[in-house]
Amino acid sequence: MAPTHTIALPDRLDASVARAALHALRTQIAAAPAGALCVLDASAVLRFDSAGLALLLDCRRQAQQAGKTLQVQHWPAQLQALAQVYGVAGLLRGEAAGAVGPADAGADALR
Repeated sequence: MAPTHTIALPDRLDASVARAALHALRTQIAAAPAGALCVLDASAVLRFDSAGLALLLDCRRQAQQAGKTLQVQHWPAQLQALAQVYGVAGLLRGEAAGAVGPADAGADALR
């Protein structure tokens, strides 16, 4: 079983903090052992915009390139709705590219 590496997301994932947040998240994902399940805990996220979505997708790419799996857990329903508008909700839930299913605010996967 792969080790789990939990990373708490900040309360803001928007353009005003995206660069700093991305740097911090990249560092934490890189620190996870090879093959790890990196869990992004979004329970503290209160403010977000499309820059926040781009940040999550970049984290997804980095994890995949390093042979790790990424899951977003406890993400707000409004963030999921924004992801659906941009057509990336399926990616954020770990579904096949382009697939969009019902939102589940509990524990959604991002691979």
